[in-house]
Amino acid sequence: MSQSLLLDGVILGGFALVFVLIFRRFGLGATLGYLVAGAVVGPQVLHLVGNAESKIGVAELGITLLLFIVGLELNPSRLWALKKEIFGLGLLQVVLCGLAVTGLVAAVHFSWSAALVLGLPLALSSTAQVLPMLQSAGRLRTPFGERAFSILLFQDLSIVPLITLVTVLSRNPADAHGPPGWQLFLSTVLAVAGLVLAGRFLLRPLFRIIGNLGEREMFVFAALFTVIGAAAIMEALGLSTALGAFVAGVMLADSPYRHELEADVEPFRSILLGLFFLAVGMMLDLHAIAERPFFVIGMALALIATKAVIIFGIGMAFKMKWRAALALGLLLSQGGEFGFVLFAQAQRAFLIAPEAASLFGAIVTLSMATTPFLMMITQRIREEPIVAGERDGPKADGANALIVGYGRFGQTVAQMLIAQGVPVTLIDTDIEMIDVASDFGAKVYYGDGTRLDLLRQAGAGEAELILFCMDGDQLSPDLVTGVHNAFPNASIYVRAFDRRAVIKLKGSPVDGVVREVLESAVKMGRMALESIGVDQAEIDRTEETYRRNDKERLRVQSETGDIRAARGIMITQDQRAGLSEEQAG
Repeated sequence: MSQSLLLDGVILGGFALVFVLIFRRFGLGATLGYLVAGAVVGPQVLHLVGNAESKIGVAELGITLLLFIVGLELNPSRLWALKKEIFGLGLLQVVLCGLAVTGLVAAVHFSWSAALVLGLPLALSSTAQVLPMLQSAGRLRTPFGERAFSILLFQDLSIVPLITLVTVLSRNPADAHGPPGWQLFLSTVLAVAGLVLAGRFLLRPLFRIIGNLGEREMFVFAALFTVIGAAAIMEALGLSTALGAFVAGVMLADSPYRHELEADVEPFRSILLGLFFLAVGMMLDLHAIAERPFFVIGMALALIATKAVIIFGIGMAFKMKWRAALALGLLLSQGGEFGFVLFAQAQRAFLIAPEAASLFGAIVTLSMATTPFLMMITQRIREEPIVAGERDGPKADGANALIVGYGRFGQTVAQMLIAQGVPVTLIDTDIEMIDVASDFGAKVYYGDGTRLDLLRQAGAGEAELILFCMDGDQLSPDLVTGVHNAFPNASIYVRAFDRRAVIKLKGSPVDGVVREVLESAVKMGRMALESIGVDQAEIDRTEETYRRNDKERLRVQSETGDIRAARGIMITQDQRAGLSEEQAG
């Protein structure tokens, strides 16, 4: 490794560390810190590090790894469940924002061909910026996060037709010999199908062999090989590398190696994403901004306003609450990293001048820099109002146990822990219940206890127990796994609505699952038998028989995933004679 490369690494790492710490400290997010650090060390300011183009080529692997990790969190069945959001929300956003921004660019005296290849890429948002923001806030798995992700995924899928459009409009004689659009589309379909087959018939057996060997280093190597291999195949076909990595992740999402793969790839993803934003900051053309500051700033503001308004309208059309729709519009209002790729292609196709590519690259970067500020200054507007007086959000107060849900179930659990001197933090979203609890001397904090950021704020990192006592079937295996990964030192207990909820949570990292009405139903059954004169020993034997049968049924149902499994074990009227014989024996 050359001395200059080592020196570049030291300078970039040092500046990134300082700026990210400062920006994090003021709640502005890591992305803006990386962008500013890159601009400061780049050729436009201190000129300490150069050749940003070569670094961004390597750093784009960070986006690829990010999409692979996102794919790991989406098994095919869940992805299918999001089809309405992906092809509804996503399609509307790309089309409407693309046309609106194209008109905006054409209005400032660009030709229609130039306006198309500049305006349509500006409709795409920054996956590399938005997804980490959702992940760090613990909102990626929420309905809001899924809508944002669905739009971002469709944007990534739209890269292929946008590349095709640039090729069709190209004035470069060299592009006349390139593949036609239909061939590029067919290549995409075949490549995705090939990755699906490879994931099922090659990757899973490979990881099974490595898992049996118990070699962690081989697992890391195989995970990186999977991501880079999928990306390389797509790049060789002239397609989106991020899309290839995403498909590979989806194919491994329901494998038993998913969490190991995610843990192995995550450090590389974080480092390379940071390098990507550093390189984007280095490429920021400050001279272009200085020469035409009003144009760059005005276009960036117009881009943000146009996309925010349109996405807000789409969100409202899809029956989102206005605050959530506003948050979605602001979160996706920036230009994205794929804009740099498409601007470069448009420049090579002689559709735009190099100066235009620099100007609009600066507009994209400036719009990306505004997102953390927009989300921070609009936080109070976007938050749901709390009626009947202000309630405190949760805070870390040294409690050993966090109880999420303070209804009739959570109250009993809390009182038992408090009776033994265990400090508890209580969290709920029911305003009326919080007010009633305060009348009885119980301090209940307001908040959604399924969000990782809120649990962290409540002190989950230091707690020994996290107890989910909410009503209904609100917990998914992925959410429980995310809580366990974020707070590995806490034991997790879950109130399950029924046996279906217990079956769904099979294999999740929980220390205990309690069916909410089981014990009370057994208690009533005992009382009923006692009232009609059944002997106490017979009642005990009947309870033991029921519990044994129920446990076996639940085991079979959990293994098969079929609620109708082991129906023969269930005690019914027709089996009464057999049960009587068993009890008599």
